[in-house]
Amino acid sequence: MMTITARCGAFSSYLQATKHTLRSLVFPGAKDAVTAAAPGGIRLAHTDIKIPDFSDYRRPDVLNPKKSSQESSNSRKAFSYLVTGATTVVGVYAAKTVVTQFISSMSASADVLALSKIEIKLGDIPEGKNMTFKWRGKPLFVRHRTEKEIAAEAAVSIAELRDPQHDKDRVVNPKWVIVLGVCTHLGCVPIANAGDFGGYYCPCHGSHYDASGRIRKGPAPLNLEVPYYEFPDDDTVVVG
Repeated sequence: MMTITARCGAFSSYLQATKHTLRSLVFPGAKDAVTAAAPGGIRLAHTDIKIPDFSDYRRPDVLNPKKSSQESSNSRKAFSYLVTGATTVVGVYAAKTVVTQFISSMSASADVLALSKIEIKLGDIPEGKNMTFKWRGKPLFVRHRTEKEIAAEAAVSIAELRDPQHDKDRVVNPKWVIVLGVCTHLGCVPIANAGDFGGYYCPCHGSHYDASGRIRKGPAPLNLEVPYYEFPDDDTVVVG
């Protein structure tokens, strides 16, 4: 501490003498070590370093150090708000794009969507007959009912049904019954135009369905499932 003070203070010579006297009393015969330090009175400071000029990066409103920056605070805040708002909008749009692409990547492809629907020409199915088609890996029953079958199914009392459902609630056009050919008991495939009620019969465990696909006898708990379908014209039906 004394050495540092002696180099740069006004009492340099007095402190050097005091230091020499104390060393002689504590260590008799000891000699002062020759130091390579700068002579007393010279301040060792790197005053030749140039401070970088950041004026090119500062806003014109705050270049003058004698001028209060509060006078231009509103304009600078407006610029900051504009940059923040623009960044937020871009970030939200980018996030929306990423989420949309991620969700669309999990959607069904064009070939899968093509198989999700089936178009059936009804003119190929004679009256009173049933035809089976493959739809989404399952059998699809399309039945062209006669006037007698339509009247018989409409006259059934829903009070005597295990799974109460009126015939008109299961068909769009009374002439056509469209159901999945999967027994609601254990998933077997029933036989069309068979059974005690002239509709569908599952020989695996003896479930009998009528011509509307409703369970009438046997262990099956529910009616045959009716998929979504629509008629683009009188001779065509699209299922799915």
